Amino acid sequence: MLTTTIFPGRYIQGYEAIKRLGPEIARQGKVGYLICSPTVYTKLLPNFRGEVEKHVRLIPERFSGECSAEGIEKMRQLAAKTDGDVVIGMGGGKTLDTAKGVAFYLKKPVIIVPTIASTDAPCSAIAVLHTPTGEMVGPLLLQKNPDVVLLDTRIIAEAPVRFLVAGMGDSLSHRFEAEACKATGTPNMTNTGGLGSMTGYALARLCYDTLIKYGVMAKKACEARVVTPALEHIVEANTLLSGLGFENSGLASCHGIEIGFSFLKETHAKLHGEVVAFSTLSSLFLTDKDKELINEAFTFCESVGLPTTLAEINLPDASDEDLMKVGDIVAGKDSFAHHESVPITRDGVVAAIKMADYEGRLRKGK
Repeated sequence: MLTTTIFPGRYIQGYEAIKRLGPEIARQGKVGYLICSPTVYTKLLPNFRGEVEKHVRLIPERFSGECSAEGIEKMRQLAAKTDGDVVIGMGGGKTLDTAKGVAFYLKKPVIIVPTIASTDAPCSAIAVLHTPTGEMVGPLLLQKNPDVVLLDTRIIAEAPVRFLVAGMGDSLSHRFEAEACKATGTPNMTNTGGLGSMTGYALARLCYDTLIKYGVMAKKACEARVVTPALEHIVEANTLLSGLGFENSGLASCHGIEIGFSFLKETHAKLHGEVVAFSTLSSLFLTDKDKELINEAFTFCESVGLPTTLAEINLPDASDEDLMKVGDIVAGKDSFAHHESVPITRDGVVAAIKMADYEGRLRKGK
């Protein structure tokens, strides 16, 4: 039986870790082409550029918008006109995935520097493509994981708390999806046809256990804009454990339902992890989980402020027609949801979503 496990080349995390960026670029080349979000370009770059340029030359380029085929091609063309021999992505998930796509097409090393801990995008050999207006297109499968992933937890602690919490929402799903893929013998996300490894499944479960143990205290640390051990644990869970967990174990109905919701434009104002959190709660009813586990997941979401109702993902008045549209996508033949051990039908998906919403409203006393 073939199993496959993949990792980024190097993972660096800690207080003021940005000081390591220059030396890490120098390990890969002499000129860094930096694709960065508008916030990084205007607010953070002036603070660290001088230190980086003690080691290498830096060419910064501002990026905004969706990670789309069009966006990657635009950045690729700009990068190709420079002598940059290392691509660096710095910002949120869309910027990071765009940088990974650019490096893939240019066949250059890539260094990923998240400024928020809101997704598991940084460590993976996948860039998630969307249309320019935000609908999910699918994954761009890359040749390898990033050469370096570097997280400065001082920067992350100063970012809005909502991003850290959204990262916990995304991370919450991977225990359940790993268990589903293991039970059904579904190949993981390494694009090799291999099954998940013991390591991958264990990391997905460790990710979940870390959230339950440290999530609330990490949120409080971020609210106080300080770095504590709890915050370090959750940043690692949201980024490294979550990324390794999904890639080496696989995806299932949690992300299948989230993809369905992405086709309702009202959800586009919500962060990926916020929608994944409610999708995960819905999946628990779809896959007939026991009441103790359902209660634990709802309690966790409530404790850190993740969505537990349709209203909290901008669908307070979702019609049956809207939910059937989601159900049709989730039940489609290429959906991750079919990695579950239960039959996936449109009506079953709609019922699970309605049940999660009902449970969430009951617990709020509504």
